Amino acid sequence: MPSTTRPKPDATARLLAWYDRHARELPWRVGPADRASGSVPDPYRVWLSEIMLQQTTVEAVKPYFRKFLESWPDIESLAAADNDDVMKAWAGLGYYSRARNLKKCADTVAAKLRGRFPANYEALIELPGIGPYTAAAIAAIAFDQPEPVVDGNVERVITRLFAIATPLPAAKPEIKARVAKMLAAERPGDFAQAMMDLGATICAPRRPACLTCPLNDDCAALESGDPAHFPVKPAKAERPARRGAAFVAVRDDGAVLLQKRPEQGLLGGMAEVPTTGWTARKDGETGVGGAPFAADWRHTGTAAHVFTHFSLELTVYRADGVAREPGNDGWWSAPEKLAGEALPTVMKKVIEAAIPGATQTKHRQLNGRGRIQ
Repeated sequence: MPSTTRPKPDATARLLAWYDRHARELPWRVGPADRASGSVPDPYRVWLSEIMLQQTTVEAVKPYFRKFLESWPDIESLAAADNDDVMKAWAGLGYYSRARNLKKCADTVAAKLRGRFPANYEALIELPGIGPYTAAAIAAIAFDQPEPVVDGNVERVITRLFAIATPLPAAKPEIKARVAKMLAAERPGDFAQAMMDLGATICAPRRPACLTCPLNDDCAALESGDPAHFPVKPAKAERPARRGAAFVAVRDDGAVLLQKRPEQGLLGGMAEVPTTGWTARKDGETGVGGAPFAADWRHTGTAAHVFTHFSLELTVYRADGVAREPGNDGWWSAPEKLAGEALPTVMKKVIEAAIPGATQTKHRQLNGRGRIQ
């Protein structure tokens, strides 16, 4: 068990001093030097980044964040945006319920709160798509409220610092309590970001750089000789494997038949090619017998994708020269527009298996045989 004297009284001050020197430069962040010169965080940017960063890496989020700011620089412009445009801008970032809730939250803040985010945890958590972690992060980072902010990086730092042997997620209450005790009352936003940066850059999941850590004198896991043992995680349950088929219909001019998924559920509101009835709980038909209509379907490969709770393999079929009216939720997407559609990653993989290069670059023309012109 770690000593009750951990961490030392000056540990938080050492962490903040380290952050002042080594803070990551992030497009949504007001760093220590900027804050010292009087700049303050923009709650809109903090909120947008925190929603995007849920279960997604910083490097993956950066281009999406910049793209959103170019299109919608403030909460009012995002609230005025068309839902489909928001989903298109989000396509590829995953966890699409976040995008739907992002739009709902923007609508609520613009319409009911005069475009201003509330400054406290209790009011923030009432907004669509904002859970306990995100409410704490916005309150601390945007408004300097003394809220304990605990993401995966912070969990790793704290479980190592105190050698917490309780597996996650059962250890979460203890972790949050430890963070609350370490909070820097005068700089809670910087403290939250310092803890995140420490976990992201020094206290890495594998091969942590303990020699350069500002808290290495306080770390019980380092003292034990095996910091990478923490955090302790329960055995992973086996991920179910699902199967189905997808059908890429191509018109003579190269347009691809798309349809919109139901607003609720997996990949809600996103674009897709017709598929068989696979779900997270059951397989769909994998053969041509599951095709949405009769055509000269031919097998062009497979597309595999891993979701949070299951993996999926789709057998891909393509038919050329298709001439038919799309259904109520369907449309023909021209070759130059296909890359800009609200296609989730799994659907991009499907189309690529049928028409290589079709979703990679905008404004490339394809003929009915899928050749780039």
